[in-house]
Amino acid sequence: MRSRRIDFSKFSSIKIGPVVNVKVIERGDEIPPGHTLIGHANNLLVSPAPPPLMMLGKDFDYIELSGNRLVIGAATPTGKILSFCKSRDIGGFEYVAKLPGTLGGMLAMNAGVKSFETFNSLAGLKTDKGFFQKEDIEHGYRFAKLPGVAFEAVFEIKRGFDPSLAKELLELRRNQPKEPSAGSAFKNPPGDYAGRLIEAAGLKGYRIGNMAWSEKHANFLVNLGGGVFEDALSLIDKARTLVAERFGIELQPELKIL
Repeated sequence: MRSRRIDFSKFSSIKIGPVVNVKVIERGDEIPPGHTLIGHANNLLVSPAPPPLMMLGKDFDYIELSGNRLVIGAATPTGKILSFCKSRDIGGFEYVAKLPGTLGGMLAMNAGVKSFETFNSLAGLKTDKGFFQKEDIEHGYRFAKLPGVAFEAVFEIKRGFDPSLAKELLELRRNQPKEPSAGSAFKNPPGDYAGRLIEAAGLKGYRIGNMAWSEKHANFLVNLGGGVFEDALSLIDKARTLVAERFGIELQPELKIL
């Protein structure tokens, strides 16, 4: 099993983190015990001393049609999935437009836009523990408890890619900031929006060091250049504390802190 040396201050979407060796898993490799799986580090905030890390290699980057089902490797980039479905008139993946990362990350957090989610058309997935039907996997809004390390997923095919829907969902992302971030920091609580609550708590644009809650969308923690883990964590803690004090709502993190 090979290792890849990764500088997370360049590799991660929020541009924070140390340089560490990451195990690369290919077909036939045993999963190293005690390691945390990462994808393209799009929803990660990596500390100066993260746990041992691993990632899937190129063996898990593929898309195959199998009858009325789509089989996708967990290391497949989202852009590749969108292009494949669009060129073959396959619906159900329009929400993937401009969604960063790989299928593995989509599965791990049941990624989506509004009611369009990864698990909607999922039939099942293969992990290092075997094959599991969707009904046997605990999942919900921006959450999935995957039974092991996901290698590939099988989706039911729905014919008819909808370009207008893809454009509509893409428009919803135009209010996202341009600065490096890890995407939405918190899940939206039932009947409300995390961004609204953070803004109402007076934190929109609030800055510590070179990290801030975005002026464009208050639920995005952005790196203004040279931001560090400690300042990012302070902003997360401050938002959770103020929102809980003022509104009685416990914000749940959407980004993953390692």
